[in-house]
Amino acid sequence: MWRYADRFELHLLVQAARGVARGPVARLVAEGGRNTHEWTLAKAALLQHFDDSGITAAFLDPAEGGFIEGPKNLVLALIAFELSWVDAGAATCSLAGNLGLAPIHERGTPEQRARYVAGAAPVKPGEPRQQIRAAFALTEPLPFVGVETGLLAGKVRVAEWRDGEEPILQVDKRGRFITNMGFANVVTAAVDSDDPRIKGSCMVILEAGDPGTWDPGTPTKKLVHQLSSTNDPVFNLRVPAHRIVGGYTVKDGVLIPNFTHAAIIEAVFRRTRVTVGLMTAAKLLSAVEPIILYQRRRFRGGEGGPGSPRYELGLQQKEDVLHRLVDIWAAGEASASLGFEAARLFDTLDPLEREKDRFLAERGLTGRAAFKELSAKNQAALELVGILAQPVGARDLNRQTALEADPLVRFVRLDALANVLCPACKLWNTGHGATMMREAVSLMGGYGVTEDCPGFLGQKWMDAQLEATYEGPEAVQRLQLSLTMTHELFRAQFAQWIADMRRLASERPGTGACTLATAMQLWQWTLDYVLNAKDADGNKLYHKARQGVTFPLADALCWLLAARQFILDVLELETRGPANPALAEGLPGTVAFFTDLCHVQAARAAGEVGRLCAELVHGYHRHPAWDETSCHACYQAQELESLEGIIPGIDSAARAYADVTEPGQAHPLKAGPCATFTGREAFVRLRLKLDGCLTGCRLAKDRAAEALTQVMTREALDYPA
Repeated sequence: MWRYADRFELHLLVQAARGVARGPVARLVAEGGRNTHEWTLAKAALLQHFDDSGITAAFLDPAEGGFIEGPKNLVLALIAFELSWVDAGAATCSLAGNLGLAPIHERGTPEQRARYVAGAAPVKPGEPRQQIRAAFALTEPLPFVGVETGLLAGKVRVAEWRDGEEPILQVDKRGRFITNMGFANVVTAAVDSDDPRIKGSCMVILEAGDPGTWDPGTPTKKLVHQLSSTNDPVFNLRVPAHRIVGGYTVKDGVLIPNFTHAAIIEAVFRRTRVTVGLMTAAKLLSAVEPIILYQRRRFRGGEGGPGSPRYELGLQQKEDVLHRLVDIWAAGEASASLGFEAARLFDTLDPLEREKDRFLAERGLTGRAAFKELSAKNQAALELVGILAQPVGARDLNRQTALEADPLVRFVRLDALANVLCPACKLWNTGHGATMMREAVSLMGGYGVTEDCPGFLGQKWMDAQLEATYEGPEAVQRLQLSLTMTHELFRAQFAQWIADMRRLASERPGTGACTLATAMQLWQWTLDYVLNAKDADGNKLYHKARQGVTFPLADALCWLLAARQFILDVLELETRGPANPALAEGLPGTVAFFTDLCHVQAARAAGEVGRLCAELVHGYHRHPAWDETSCHACYQAQELESLEGIIPGIDSAARAYADVTEPGQAHPLKAGPCATFTGREAFVRLRLKLDGCLTGCRLAKDRAAEALTQVMTREALDYPA
């Protein structure tokens, strides 16, 4: 389902990460390791487990001491998923080291990569060096910390600049909520210029041995992710200018960093947000088995012996708990599908992005000139999308080959998708995922909020709240979506997805693909409408400042993207599963169950989209009032009685579709005349069609619920409680 069945090196890595998660990490949590904010020796021991299992080196290229060639987005996503299955703090501890190195990995000079990225490889026996443990210092102790990453209190200035020598910089940075600071010896810090001899902002590499103050700070008193080290550090250090990430140039006596801090964090966050989204997805799926075990054993020890429904099924005799668990399982699968698709997309995009950067650099194109060059490729990319939308036999294959041979065309097409999938994954997986984790905890009864709850579900629920704010809170993701989901390249591909879902629905009618296609069509109509409509006061609806419009539409899109990818993953399972001997025997039943889960999730997505879109399309029209302007279509009851003899049936028809004033009333007892839908008739028809498309979704939920009573489980979880 997640498209790595043919990658043996990933199989080994997943098994290794799973062994660490369900072994040392789980034991540490079970022994109370989360009960302290301090970075203890027991927590520090996890670093060695990460090194020994290959988790640390997985981020590195073979030339840097790693063992996996090429892009690492799927690699890191799988590690995050496996570790978060047990504890997201352990996953954060591992991933934060990669985050600290990511600015250097993405924008660093060759020399910086050779020293710091390669230096993070585990030390081999007899190797005379200290292993680099990195941290990423972006946020600062400002009001509304973590929201305004463009505002930097950290400053950099020239401390010393002798003729013919490299400048020495003075870096002053106070961090807030900085992960890994309990043990980090290298920090990539975002700072702004405090000196006319330095232009703009940048990121600077700091080392623990630099002259000045390196204070890791006090531990943050978190309620969550306690297996990661989080401090509020203080740095006041002198460093050489070659520590500026990506290097610099000098012009007219002014030091100009090659990359601003904003350019660097954009390159970093657009990838690492995906792994955070998968951390919450893992929580949901990890909750399924503990809930099943709890439900079935709930009444054992009371009335009813082995073999009786009460003993064997427990709470699962009741439909409510089964339906709620179906919702949790479906949401977990959809969020995992969306996250892993985004990770795979970035693996495809990364080499194209490097080709793009090389192409622009060779031609000296930067800023607006580079933007103009890429924008010129949009029409070619739209043409490619149009060709790919045609049946294979009808395509101009020569033109398709020519367009696909242009790396910039391929880049802008995939970049338009990545700019949507990344924030969508982060927003929906962590936001809706936290809500569903609350549902999972509630299904455990009082056990769910105890420290020894099987699966650590209460702790995972709390952890999910933090993940929703990691690397930009939900408002940041919604804002990015409001800008990227209107891009013509994304909209063209989205339109093709609707056609693909229709075609898939004809081949796999039980997946809910037809329901989803109608919901996608409704969303598309709504976007077109609000882009050109105005509210009752004449103000433009779709505007950056009107987040009451743009944000709900972004939320609705996330539901569609997750449900669509889940359907595609189940199709992949059905198509390629028979080739896997481990799946062959039970595959038909597994596919049938997952197909019903798809239908359930598609129906839920359609319901959310219908509600949000209806509010946006109708909600900005002023409701009619009881005045002469709005009452032109109203009838008096006596008037209808007199017309009935001339036009039989008008009385019943009018009462069904118009407002009728009864004798003794000034007007019907309601807020005003019924609203009309002038200019919105197509939306009303689509909305009615969408409601009809929900036909059968509850039958699918019943089947999935029945299947839950037959799911085989272990006698105990494969990690301690």
